Amino acid sequence: MRPPPPPPPPLLLLWPLLLQLGGCGAAAPPAGKLGLRPPDAGRRRRRRGGAGPGEPGADSRSQLPAPENLKIHLYNAMQVLSWEPVTLSNDTRPVVYQVQFKFSGSDKWSNVHAPYTEVNCTRITATECSFTQTSLSKGFPLHFNVSVRVRAELAERVSAWVMAPWFQHYRNVTVGPPENIWVTPGKRSLIIMFSPPFDVDDPSVATFSYYVRYWEKEGIEQVKGPFKSNSIVLDDLKPLRVYCLQVKAELFWNSFNIRRPGHFSDVTCRETTIDASTKLQQDVLIAIGTFLVLAMLAVPCLFLVLKYRGLIKYCFQSPPSIPLQIEEYLKDPAQPILEALDKDSSPKDDTWDSVSVISFPEKE
Repeated sequence: MRPPPPPPPPLLLLWPLLLQLGGCGAAAPPAGKLGLRPPDAGRRRRRRGGAGPGEPGADSRSQLPAPENLKIHLYNAMQVLSWEPVTLSNDTRPVVYQVQFKFSGSDKWSNVHAPYTEVNCTRITATECSFTQTSLSKGFPLHFNVSVRVRAELAERVSAWVMAPWFQHYRNVTVGPPENIWVTPGKRSLIIMFSPPFDVDDPSVATFSYYVRYWEKEGIEQVKGPFKSNSIVLDDLKPLRVYCLQVKAELFWNSFNIRRPGHFSDVTCRETTIDASTKLQQDVLIAIGTFLVLAMLAVPCLFLVLKYRGLIKYCFQSPPSIPLQIEEYLKDPAQPILEALDKDSSPKDDTWDSVSVISFPEKE
């Protein structure tokens, strides 16, 4: 019996497998023939003037310039998208604009019109689109992540879409001061009532806190808060003093623990009042003070009267006067006035200490 041949080296055993793999790799079709597209094929096609997803298929020479400087203005409940107008030097026709939006996690863009908003931003000539709603049941939810884009249109010509930065209202809003502030003076206190800067869609998602900055006129400022209610009482104030105050709201987004501090309101000044017991005490003190002042003035006045009694009597004494009957007789001596007086008088009264005869010249 012949002995078996020796086993081949390990490299010789792997050689047929290497040849097979090499042949398969050489015969594999290109990716385009399998219906696959290289990752950068879309980018190369768009560079050659083709249209990407959501972009017009017109030639680049017929495209309009895209709107620029897109801005989102969020103030209280206001949501406004604005941009700079597109101007054409060789065409006087008005350029219109199309606005679309989508929510986070969605690839579908929708036009801005009912039922999503109360305004229509489809083919508009204005350079802004307001998403502000009159009620919370319409419009974008305030806690949603919203993306918007805009393009220009002129007849068959369109521009490329331009996206604005995405926004979440609770994250990016500028909170203004509370509205409808009403301050009522109380007994050593001030009662403040107001309404929030805007309504939140769900109190469990976002809430407002309020702060009050107040000071006695030309005094030191103090801050109280936070308050959850829109009715605040500042107590332990001084009575009958003028206090000035400002109110500020702060938005707190519970889901992400985000705070958006607001702006202080205009300055409002009011004078505090006093309670009944304090008013009674004040009236008693005023009466006692008035009595003491009068008493202090009466003592020196009495001293002066006693000291200058003769002079005061002389100043206030009436000048001497002639009796009426005598004055009439002197005016007309022919009247029998003296005889009438003599008859009316009784004998007991016909006594005089002295008698003086008064006469006037005939000319008088």
